[in-house]
Amino acid sequence: MAVTIKTAEEVALMREAGRLAAEVLEMIEPYVTTGISTGELDRICHDYIVNVQQAIPAPLNYNGFPKSICTSVNYVICHGIPSDTQLLKQGDIINIDITVIKDGLHGDTSKMFLIGDVAPHAEKLVRITQECLYKAIDIVRPGITLGDIGHIIQQYAESNHYSVVREYCGHGIGRIFHEEPQVLHYGTPNSGLKIEEGMTFTIEPMINAGTRHTKLSRKDGWTVTTRDRRLSAQWEHTLAVTGDGCEVLTRRKEEQF
Repeated sequence: MAVTIKTAEEVALMREAGRLAAEVLEMIEPYVTTGISTGELDRICHDYIVNVQQAIPAPLNYNGFPKSICTSVNYVICHGIPSDTQLLKQGDIINIDITVIKDGLHGDTSKMFLIGDVAPHAEKLVRITQECLYKAIDIVRPGITLGDIGHIIQQYAESNHYSVVREYCGHGIGRIFHEEPQVLHYGTPNSGLKIEEGMTFTIEPMINAGTRHTKLSRKDGWTVTTRDRRLSAQWEHTLAVTGDGCEVLTRRKEEQF
């Protein structure tokens, strides 16, 4: 499938979908605290997306995924399934991944939350992973390559003695949840597809404290964990490439771009 270049009208619709996805992360933040279940977080987000935003939670029933958001705690890398039996506890780190469909277009974003007093090594992993995302966003403009994006993430993560997950990556997005291109978080400068104005895609580095190796749950077919059970962190934004840079469509109010 070819990469789709979005029209100005499509980007405008994605801007609204992205705003709504960011708004869900802002709304849920006060609830992300010790003792709440990830299942309850899912219900709160679902109700907000459907009833307040009049939008659609994209993960629900996507290829059989059973919930409206992904909640990935500690050594879960991505695609964690919310559960009423999983209660957040002091010291946990959790990624909440939100994708909203509004007027047929998608907005996809995720954020790490720290539960209470988190160990310094966990806080550092979360911070460096966010910096990986920001460094990548900073170079996105027409003429660079996907390899440039992957390289800057890989170089920064590995310089901090972390590893980059390779089996899962960012992706093109628009009317389709996951479309071309694949946006790898490792790579070689000046390699791969050249970025053009009108492209829309996610960057969502998954960075591990230990080795990069992953394990997919045989039980549910979704939950991806670190093979060594060490911590993992992830941050994600949806971008639209402009004439001279990019627009972060899922920017939260706390962020400056």
